Amino acid sequence: MSLRLLLASLFALSVHAQTEPFRNPALPVEQRVQDLLGRLTLEEKAVVLDHRGPTIERFGIVEDNWNQCLHGVSWDGGPTTLFTIPTGLAATWDPPLVKQVADAISTEARAINNAWKDHPQTFKGTRKGLIYRAPVINILRNPYWGRDNEAWSEDPHLCGRMAVAFVQGLQGDDPKHLKLAATLKHYAVNNVEAKRTSLNAAVPERWLREYWLPHFRDAVVEGKAQSLMASYNAINGTPNNINRWLLTDLLKAEWKHEGFVVSDLGGVRTMVTGHEKGSMNYVDAVAKSLMAGTDFSDKEYRTHIPEAVRTGKLTTERLDDAVRRVLTVRFRLGEFDPAAQVSYRAIPIDKIGAPEHRALSLEASRKSIVLLENRGLLPLDGAKLKRIVVLGPLANIPVAGDPSYIGKSPRQITSVVQGLRERLPSAEVVFAKGAYADPKLKDVKPDKGHSREDAVALAKSADVAILCVGTVLANEHEGIDRTSLSLPGNQQELVDAVLAANPRTVVVLCNAGPLTVPSIQAQAPAVLAAWWSGEAQGLAVADVLLGAVNPAGRLPYTVYASEAQVPSRDIYDISQGFTYMYLKGKPLWAFGHGLSYTQFQYQNLTLPSANAVLGQTQTLTVEVKNTGNRDGEEVVQAYVSGHGPVVRPHRQLVAFQRVALKAGESKVVTLTYKPDTFATWDVSKHGFTLFPGEEKVEVGASSEDIRLTGSLTVK
Repeated sequence: MSLRLLLASLFALSVHAQTEPFRNPALPVEQRVQDLLGRLTLEEKAVVLDHRGPTIERFGIVEDNWNQCLHGVSWDGGPTTLFTIPTGLAATWDPPLVKQVADAISTEARAINNAWKDHPQTFKGTRKGLIYRAPVINILRNPYWGRDNEAWSEDPHLCGRMAVAFVQGLQGDDPKHLKLAATLKHYAVNNVEAKRTSLNAAVPERWLREYWLPHFRDAVVEGKAQSLMASYNAINGTPNNINRWLLTDLLKAEWKHEGFVVSDLGGVRTMVTGHEKGSMNYVDAVAKSLMAGTDFSDKEYRTHIPEAVRTGKLTTERLDDAVRRVLTVRFRLGEFDPAAQVSYRAIPIDKIGAPEHRALSLEASRKSIVLLENRGLLPLDGAKLKRIVVLGPLANIPVAGDPSYIGKSPRQITSVVQGLRERLPSAEVVFAKGAYADPKLKDVKPDKGHSREDAVALAKSADVAILCVGTVLANEHEGIDRTSLSLPGNQQELVDAVLAANPRTVVVLCNAGPLTVPSIQAQAPAVLAAWWSGEAQGLAVADVLLGAVNPAGRLPYTVYASEAQVPSRDIYDISQGFTYMYLKGKPLWAFGHGLSYTQFQYQNLTLPSANAVLGQTQTLTVEVKNTGNRDGEEVVQAYVSGHGPVVRPHRQLVAFQRVALKAGESKVVTLTYKPDTFATWDVSKHGFTLFPGEEKVEVGASSEDIRLTGSLTVK
């Protein structure tokens, strides 16, 4: 902005501020919001509560045009930096890194918004607002869920830590202005795609409080997320869009949420055509949604709010509360302040895809990779490799993610084939597809030169075979659930044939939700979990294969040994066998599992001597030593497995820390937690409780690799 324009803007602002306090940035936000609220007509209030409502020119309330940023900003004006999927980010077990990733994403989002504001004609068709519908923090109880790739973990504590980090990264640390407004999705107990607009989740009170809601609480109370999206489903017979207990009593009264609730797209419509089909019209649905606590929605709000108020179905007090909540967030985003007073308005467009963001994407992908199995094959010695064969449907065409949430602009994603060619320019790197991941193509043979037979012949001739298999969007995405936890298409046949042909074969699993692949676990000499790892996937995988990076990712969910271990998806009581906490039998790979190219020794566990009390932080320490000959990182995990008159988890994560150790180095790792993390919800008292006695504490490298034990006293 030129100096002349800036001075003119400030002069105009000073004039308006004499009569219109909402335009005066020197006043408290609450006073400015109240002033603007008092100037709006009923119809204008309805427009404010439509998330795509038109601009109200006389007050400068611009159409919001919300956006998505699941693991990269959705923008059709050009490619933004693409990071590994949230499940992969969770596999880093590194909240500070996740916050960095979210900060980079929000920087690019602000740059896009600034470009539109500064050059409206140039960017007219690609403008985006500042309210973003991320992160998705639904907990991964259901391994078949089609949206596993959007979410983080099956564990409430890990999910909560990641949610807080991502929200804080998106929203920034400016004390006056938000960088973006984060929206937590999908609140709550959303875990199934089939019939989701009419589904009723029957959830016992205890499991709501202990499992389905703690991570939302963390992201609201600690993370200060500005918005939550009410999910399509019902809980115990009440659709979430009209669930007053969920949206008002719990969220706004108990958790003190000061932001707003937005319906999922078409959320009001589901009241009319889904849950309450035939018994509710649109005026009733709008009134009931608002009275329950859904503040922001679709065009149905703009169309029907005036009549709902005039007929007495919606009170003016509740309407004004909703408008106040939405406007407060928009004021905090700096929408009504001079550009020169909003620090984030200075972010330039060249921050989109900036080199430092590309480097961070590579770092996140490297840190997300989990070494599931290694029987002495890895790391590979690149100097001895002359011919490498890279096989599988995901070897040369990586999955970017759902374009609905990351945009449709083409991105330059490095495949594993490309990554190995770049890292080993003197070696011959040959590719063949050999199979299809799309189940609809299971019986279709690949193109000439890429059949299973071709792949096997190439594998026999190679120094090492790298086999990239997994899932694609045809298998898991919004709107569909997986029907099997096996490798889709004809990939398993390819794996079996290649493993038989070349004993030096590395299987690289490129998937989101868990894959139950016992034959691979038993037979493959090395297995990596590489996820849908963003634009740098190929380089990250190559760096781990060649030992340039020592892998330290850990599984954020259980990989079941068989589908028979998974209870019915209609069961929301997780004690019936869901997750590592209540799993019946041994998993294929445990929650928290991940190997390294070095070894770590645990010793000298010290536990707090003070009585465990709700709300009070406790600290434990453990000494960890890298006893191998390579530098590496370890994820130190602390679990509690308790006692009591009700069923309790086998063990439950309460704290963790990813720590870097040079070869031979020791560090004392300090872990903090609150006993609230492992408290039990007392349904008779409707509150959390700790049972008197001894709580067993276990510290180790995964939920099954426990190295040291102790106990906590509860009186």
